[in-house]
Amino acid sequence: MTLIRPFTGLRPVDDRAGDVIAPPYDVLSSAEARIRAQDRAWSFLHISRAEIDLPEGTSPYDPLVYKTAAANLTRMENEGILHRDSRSCYYVYQLVMDEHHQTGLVAVASVSEYDSNRIRKHEFTRPDKEDDRVRQIEALNAQTGPVLLAYPAQATVDSLIEEVTHTQPVVDLVADDGIGHRLWVINDDTRIERITVAFDAMEALYIADGHHRSAAASRVAAKRAGQAGDSSAAYFLTVIFPHNQMKILDYNRVVRDLSGMTPETFLAGLTENFSVSPVSGSCHPAGPGEFGMYLAGQWYRLTVHPDQIPADPVARLDVSLLADKLLAPVLGITDPRRDQRIDFVGGIRGLEELERRVDSGEMQVAFSLYPTRMEDLMAVADAGEVMPPKSTWFEPKLADGLVSHVLD
Repeated sequence: MTLIRPFTGLRPVDDRAGDVIAPPYDVLSSAEARIRAQDRAWSFLHISRAEIDLPEGTSPYDPLVYKTAAANLTRMENEGILHRDSRSCYYVYQLVMDEHHQTGLVAVASVSEYDSNRIRKHEFTRPDKEDDRVRQIEALNAQTGPVLLAYPAQATVDSLIEEVTHTQPVVDLVADDGIGHRLWVINDDTRIERITVAFDAMEALYIADGHHRSAAASRVAAKRAGQAGDSSAAYFLTVIFPHNQMKILDYNRVVRDLSGMTPETFLAGLTENFSVSPVSGSCHPAGPGEFGMYLAGQWYRLTVHPDQIPADPVARLDVSLLADKLLAPVLGITDPRRDQRIDFVGGIRGLEELERRVDSGEMQVAFSLYPTRMEDLMAVADAGEVMPPKSTWFEPKLADGLVSHVLD
């Protein structure tokens, strides 16, 4: 089995893509999805968040939700909104956010290579979220949420993908959030073979986002192993970008209280591990090992002492340094996954959101972080380790509904 292979994609007819594509299922609440899908009969949210077509308050995990999603998918196919390509293809997918462009390959990737860790992970998964994705795949008999993967950038592979973009795309649109989505179809046998061989020569691919979707695909594949028919369940839907084109934004932290300390006492307690200096205006960290801190209406720059940075690929991450050198020893936050005193703010919201939450009195202190680098994520995955929670915030987001993988 090859690392990746082409597939017969289920996708919107070319002039209906703008009516169909939607944000990923896990970035919207049910209430937000209802609003986004209002008066949009063909929005993919009717499949990815099918509870919006049921009474308000319906649990997203209600069995009727998965049944409704399947009915909506069938309806969109029967009405000619979605069609399935007649032959196996690769697809080139380009995302555009302001001046940022990233161009990758839509393919299905081998579950067995995921199971053997050639497709490498960096997060733990939650059983309840895995169960949800398994039920969704089985109800639809399709994988509709692509897993975001990265490959170590290689000029030869990059050019194989990039040269396709010199032709006219079958989809070229800007979604209502301002993100551009372009799609090209690769159905030339020679080009398909070159791409397959080039990826098969790679040592590893890396999951950037979609650990629950890939884990669910593995469970479905194991359940269907040995069944008669096509081997489509042995592969899962992915979009694969070169690592140096992927954009990770900062994932910042806000804390509800100072654990009984005054701001002055709290500041004094930071000097053991950090150099602390006030700054005018807001503070975007200039590089790894540096943090911005907003406290009592003032921004500070925190720089961790060099002798406090370990060599371990997880412990040296900025999210780990902040947790191990400040949140735990100074504020007593030892489990950021469960402690209700801490919250996480995606960098897409800007530092103004950190200031707002502190100035409002909801939170007492905020920390801005330097974005995790793809090289660091890959190093953690190569070491077989796990990233701390809320380490990465990828932008722009892939669209749901642009290409789906039907299981035969």
